[in-house]
Amino acid sequence: MNAIEFPWLTATILLPLVAALAIPLIPDKEGRTVRWYGLGVAFADFALMIYAFWYKYDFQSSKLQFVENYPWIPQLGLHWAVGVDGLSMPLLLLTGLINTLAIFAAWKVTIKPRLFYGLMLAMYSAQLGVFVAQDLLLFFLMWEIELVPVYLLISIWGGQNRRYAATKFILYTAAASIFILIAGFAMAFSGDTVTFDMATLGMKEYPKTLELLVYAGFLIAFGVKLPIFPLHTWLPDAHGEASAPGSMILAGVLLKMGGYALIRFNVEMLPNAHVTFAPVLAILGVVNIVYGACCAFAQTNLKRRLAYSSIAHMGFVLIGISSYTELGISGAVLQMVSHGLIAASLFFLSGVTYDRTHTLMMDKMGGMAKLMPKTFAMFTIGSMASLALPGMSGFVGELMVFLGIATSDVYSSSFKVVVVLLSAVGVILTPIYLLSMLRQVFYGEQSQELHLDAVISDVKPREIFITACLLLPIIGIGFYPKLATQTYDVKAVELAAHAREVLPVVAHQQPSSLYSRIFSAPTLANSQVESLINISE
Repeated sequence: MNAIEFPWLTATILLPLVAALAIPLIPDKEGRTVRWYGLGVAFADFALMIYAFWYKYDFQSSKLQFVENYPWIPQLGLHWAVGVDGLSMPLLLLTGLINTLAIFAAWKVTIKPRLFYGLMLAMYSAQLGVFVAQDLLLFFLMWEIELVPVYLLISIWGGQNRRYAATKFILYTAAASIFILIAGFAMAFSGDTVTFDMATLGMKEYPKTLELLVYAGFLIAFGVKLPIFPLHTWLPDAHGEASAPGSMILAGVLLKMGGYALIRFNVEMLPNAHVTFAPVLAILGVVNIVYGACCAFAQTNLKRRLAYSSIAHMGFVLIGISSYTELGISGAVLQMVSHGLIAASLFFLSGVTYDRTHTLMMDKMGGMAKLMPKTFAMFTIGSMASLALPGMSGFVGELMVFLGIATSDVYSSSFKVVVVLLSAVGVILTPIYLLSMLRQVFYGEQSQELHLDAVISDVKPREIFITACLLLPIIGIGFYPKLATQTYDVKAVELAAHAREVLPVVAHQQPSSLYSRIFSAPTLANSQVESLINISE
């Protein structure tokens, strides 16, 4: 079998899963062999991805690459259909990096190590499958498989209220998955042919009402994972109780699955309905930013503050998706990659702090900068990236989203001004709650309630390495954004053009109200409508 025929994606997906199934056969009593085995498998899979994309992937093409399509269960119409393009490729690399580092971060796990590393590898496999699936049933299967390991990782290795947090997580996400199944079947059985191939589904023409309902169903399902207000309440509880490796994956990968699916399904496959829902996404994005920032400021638990910060940052993804500009969509993807790196680093460092102080309550800390200067320095860098300091990846992502929505010719000036100004309020609040977090944890006098170990140590080489692997790309992308954007620029241009193709048609069908009368604020200028109609005719 030559290199062209090698099933790169199938090998990448199945390697962690097959390796997880082999863990019970490994002779190991204390878990040392198992943890090296898990780390080795994760690293090998990540290295396989890097090799395939570096030598085989065409960055100038927006088409699916590494396409594989095999009949799996013909009776159900289920195919093992996978492929990768500019939208999924950077998120695959993000998934590989964060999962590998999360397994390395779980070095001290002693409770049921076989089960822990087996679940981590199985979850890794399912996450990769979500980003490359090109069959709707396969996508749904991978989406569901990923839920079980997360539930068990929280419920077994979480904090004091871990069962409540894990149950809330599984109830929210499992209930949301029903909408994926219903909406998917509605698309598959619409028209003369029944198919689950996502490319074919994207080319079908759906009745207007059906397309709107399907879009709404997907929005609810993916909105829970993103998460979108008011479907977000599972996230602070899950982060508050999950272990540091679990929080790294929750914030670094799971939230990005929701953003990816919104672009892949709602924008790419349902562009007509996206015209109606785009202003809704922009409004929800603003709500996420302001609400998340305000709630973060009110938290005294370190990880819950970071969790609400994640909710706020995901608001920029929604605004970018709704912008109808290449810059906005590109900014949304970059924001997902950037936030994945930043959030993973901050949650890991919060775990490092917890290991030393045995508390996550910020009002019970204080004065930690003297005892843990290296931790303080890295925590500060991560926080600066999160508050969008120039020279960091967070600044570039948020700036691109702002410019994308501000330069969009789809919305009225008043609507864009409101969106930009309210989003800017969230940007102003972000430094307030992050800098106050640093002050409470690392500055001031040490709390009388803080019970430290006899000898408290700063970060160790393993922990410095993990943090550096996350902070270096954050700084690198901040100074040279092309490191990330070149992987998906061509796809972002295609997505924006594809979404805008339907604007003349919808404007012609609804000349008095492009987005329906409920959302009368955002409108396409009359001259723009006329020019687009003339072009289309």
